[in-house]
Amino acid sequence: MLQPRSDYLKIWGKRQKYREVPLNSTAQKTLYELDFEQNPEADDFVFASVRTKGKLTTRAIGFVIKKYAKRAGLDIHPHDLRHRFGYRMAKSTPLHRLAQIMGHDSLDTTMIYVQATQHDLQQEVEDIAWEQA
Repeated sequence: MLQPRSDYLKIWGKRQKYREVPLNSTAQKTLYELDFEQNPEADDFVFASVRTKGKLTTRAIGFVIKKYAKRAGLDIHPHDLRHRFGYRMAKSTPLHRLAQIMGHDSLDTTMIYVQATQHDLQQEVEDIAWEQA
């Protein structure tokens, strides 16, 4: 369970790789409230299964995300959220720190988040366009 002022999540990722992911105050408050409402007795996980009261698997969380994305009319997959986070963080976070947050061993892996999209490049060009009088 999250403590009210917990500033990070303990994550076991691919290949049982451990890292601590920092949380901002909004995420802390939201996850604490969600955790307490869903499973007040749990002390080692955040998302609980309604049926088993045990922790939700990665696959189950993915299913929930896809279910609600579909209801909202969005065509996204769970991993898209990770990519969006990395992309947004790359705008203001040094690459070496972003690699640590994302759990990457190589900065080359993290570089995918700093490469501009075609839309980004178009916006940069538009930002310097002269207005015709």
